[in-house]
Amino acid sequence: MRICGWVIRRKTIGKIVILEISGDTSSKPHVIALKKEREPELFELARDLPVGTALCFEGELAPVQKSRRGVEYIAKEIKIYSRPLEPLPVDTIGKVPALLDTRIRYRYLLLRNPAEKAIFKIRESILRAAREYFIKNGFMEIQTPKIVAAGAEGGATLFPVKYFEYNAYLSQSPQLYKQMLMSSVPRVYEITPYFRAEKFDTPRHLNESWGIDAEIGFIESEEDVMNVLENLIAYIVDYIRKNNVEELEILGVELKPLTVPFKRITFKEAVDILSSEGVEIPEGEDLTEAAEKKLGEIMASKGYDIFFITRFPWEATGFYYMRNEDGTTRKFDLDYKGLELSSGGQREHRYEKLVEALRDKGLNPEGFKFYLEAFKYGMPPHGGFGLGVERLLVKLLGLSNVREAILFVRDRNRLIP
Repeated sequence: MRICGWVIRRKTIGKIVILEISGDTSSKPHVIALKKEREPELFELARDLPVGTALCFEGELAPVQKSRRGVEYIAKEIKIYSRPLEPLPVDTIGKVPALLDTRIRYRYLLLRNPAEKAIFKIRESILRAAREYFIKNGFMEIQTPKIVAAGAEGGATLFPVKYFEYNAYLSQSPQLYKQMLMSSVPRVYEITPYFRAEKFDTPRHLNESWGIDAEIGFIESEEDVMNVLENLIAYIVDYIRKNNVEELEILGVELKPLTVPFKRITFKEAVDILSSEGVEIPEGEDLTEAAEKKLGEIMASKGYDIFFITRFPWEATGFYYMRNEDGTTRKFDLDYKGLELSSGGQREHRYEKLVEALRDKGLNPEGFKFYLEAFKYGMPPHGGFGLGVERLLVKLLGLSNVREAILFVRDRNRLIP
């Protein structure tokens, strides 16, 4: 058996050298104990190895597993590939905690740390599980443009880019393109980056984040979309519980299964609940972050960690949501422990109504001509959602900041590494 990795800990006890090695096959470290009497050459080699050394070793599982920190092996051969030129700027064993700024700067090194690696192995599982769920349910994976001529969410949060003689932007969402594809493919999904030029510097905001987006055609109502979303999240949680036992143990997280269907409350009910607790929401406005957090606490006290908010007012939604006769829309949000994980709903599929909605939102239909054209050729009723990967990971693992849930952070103040 050949295992490669980096020394994250070296300890000498008398005539024994213990090496802990972070490799790519396990979140827990690989441990080799080298005895001077049994492996004199390897003992001498290992005795002065600095933390951070890149090496491979040939060996076999130890018949008796004495290490409580990792999986123990008996090494027969060690090959050194690279020693660090200077001491590492972070403690990869995790004994000395690093500040968040330091973790962000040196994450490429801290992935050698079992806990840091565990977070990102679970992130990988979220995406694996999502793909597995969509494939099983007849969805086609798509890729939409990330350089676009118009934004789905609004001009104020667009990043402009140079694109020859044209005005262009980084994509906020695959929203418009997913809808266009409903004219031919009734079930699509994409795992995609979002770019939003919001000048927020909070524990829940990033300027480049990742999402799991889906769109479904021939629906009866937004309930069809909510059913897909809640079953997707329950599937992801079950997948992690089954495939990431080691990582959950390292992080000390007990991940409970989610039962579907999730609780549903209307936006009006949410406003009334908050009002009863002294939190007022101005008419026609969306929930603030503080209100969202408070609502999460109230719902949790009633036994609902995860729940949908439905029937948002038209004034607080995007132009593409279908309107009801009472002035509400078929938009929903999914909140989990006080944080919005996802937004979605049934879209407006009728051409004339869509043009009217654009004008009502103060937008020029001419700027969306490429999008509107798709609605002329037999567009079915449809809807979809976008699910934030970092936000989901934060809530599943009890992290305190979305920056802990993405490898390379792009926020208001970070453009490197």
